[in-house]
Amino acid sequence: MTEGKRSWPAPGDGRSATPATRRPGSARCPPWPRATLADQVQDAVGKGAAVHLGGAAPDGPGAFYPATVLSGVDATMRAYHEELFGPVAVLCHASSAEEAVRIANDSPYGLGGAVFCGDESRAADRLDTGMVGVNTTIRSAPDLPFGGVKNSGYGRELGRFGLDEFANRKPLRKP
Repeated sequence: MTEGKRSWPAPGDGRSATPATRRPGSARCPPWPRATLADQVQDAVGKGAAVHLGGAAPDGPGAFYPATVLSGVDATMRAYHEELFGPVAVLCHASSAEEAVRIANDSPYGLGGAVFCGDESRAADRLDTGMVGVNTTIRSAPDLPFGGVKNSGYGRELGRFGLDEFANRKPLRKP
């Protein structure tokens, strides 16, 4: 599709989207997700993170990014502070449960978190997230509220709490 002198991505090339919302370089369109993810990973590696799996986008067009595991990630790296919209696991070292909670909460985001340990009371209630999994991952279910805190939103959807978010309550008083 061509509009004036602009050429839009072809369907299936990993960059296709509607022209009204996805013009590369426009204020309304961030860089393509794979390129952003690759930049975040390369930033971490360049600052000392170790790659244990994956770590580089394949040549050619498309949105595919291989599963990647990084360790040694610290607060100087983009992967520590930014959301990674792709299959990248970031491992940060913590010497105690208290330090692990501090690292987990040192984020502007807070959709969900998980604690894998023998004594969940050590950390689960101290995570500043909208949802917490204990010895399991976070999963959505229609009967449970879903939502985050901080820059991951506010309020809940799904379940009774989610319905309350869409209701305008009006008290009615009679003499």
